[in-house]
Amino acid sequence: MQFLHFGVPTTEDKPGMNLIEALGVYVTDSSADPFMIEWLRFLPDSPMDKMVQTMPHAAYMVDDLDAALKKGRVICEPFSPGPGTRLAFIDFNGAVIELMESKPAASCGCGCGCG
Repeated sequence: MQFLHFGVPTTEDKPGMNLIEALGVYVTDSSADPFMIEWLRFLPDSPMDKMVQTMPHAAYMVDDLDAALKKGRVICEPFSPGPGTRLAFIDFNGAVIELMESKPAASCGCGCGCG
């Protein structure tokens, strides 16, 4: 498991925010932040779980998303934000955790049609 970023919900616009329409959220690029913070501003009709919308989260890259999901209560089912990538959110003892798995697109196996 490798740390990726720290996600922080906000109601303010932040420089560099981009809209992810399907999730109803504006996000910043954590790799451009010196502290690896990903700012998230949710639209009122965002389908994301309220825990994700209101609580900070830690994000980790994992080798096996399905196995990692067993470590907590799934609050956002796995989805594919792009080719070869799957991610989901869990509630781990009251903390929001984002888990991401990245594999070559040809062997993604997520059923999303990205391969």
